[in-house]
Amino acid sequence: QVQLVESGGGLVQAGTSLRLSCAASGRTFSSYAMGWFRQAPGKEREFVAAITRSGGSTYYAESVKGRFTISRDNAKNTVYLQMNSLKPEDTALYYCARHSGGSMLLKESYNYWGQGTRVTVSS
Repeated sequence: QVQLVESGGGLVQAGTSLRLSCAASGRTFSSYAMGWFRQAPGKEREFVAAITRSGGSTYYAESVKGRFTISRDNAKNTVYLQMNSLKPEDTALYYCARHSGGSMLLKESYNYWGQGTRVTVSS
């Protein structure tokens, strides 16, 4: 069973930065692409960013492009989301997930999820 544990969320002011981490259990971390999603209250879970197995390619939602950076350290079984220039609209519960196949932009393409870490951005 794969376990994903997110950390790094918090309450911050607009314009500041946070770095989220997602630690994965198991010895096959480097065999899977990983993604970050978020869900704001009353809204659907949406794609934020994804990274291929080697980290050679990354993908971003338009709303975060240029502000967020996804990266991974396969030696540490960890994927990161560096979030800069945070905005109140970035407020959400952030989830990491392991890709199982299909489009990396769709939540249906991920089969393991963490419990989420909350990010609140005040104006």
